[in-house]
Amino acid sequence: QAYLAAFGGGAVQTGGSLRLSCVASGRSSDVMAWFRQDDGNERTFIAGTTWNGGQIRYADSVKGRFTISRDNAKNMVYLQMNNLRPEDTGIYLCSAGFYNGIMIRTTENAYDTWGQGTQVTVSS
Repeated sequence: QAYLAAFGGGAVQTGGSLRLSCVASGRSSDVMAWFRQDDGNERTFIAGTTWNGGQIRYADSVKGRFTISRDNAKNMVYLQMNNLRPEDTGIYLCSAGFYNGIMIRTTENAYDTWGQGTQVTVSS
């Protein structure tokens, strides 16, 4: 079992930036991913990274604006969010997946463990 905690959210205006962090403990995972949860509780893939394979994947909507990174020694994953838009608003969840493959999966059911979310609000 992996244990995750996300933090670093906040409220910004359009064009602003935030840096989210996620600390992981317990069972080591293969893939870490960020999802955004909207008011209807739907979860949308934002970005993912493997711990050791060097693979990174982004949702098309955030390419060029968001950057996912990791610090293996600290068991932490980050999401740097720049040029934020109102549609980026939501609860950002850190998740852990236990699978191997050539491509990071973007579906919610690929991930086994979810941390508490951190709220990101972007105003017009």
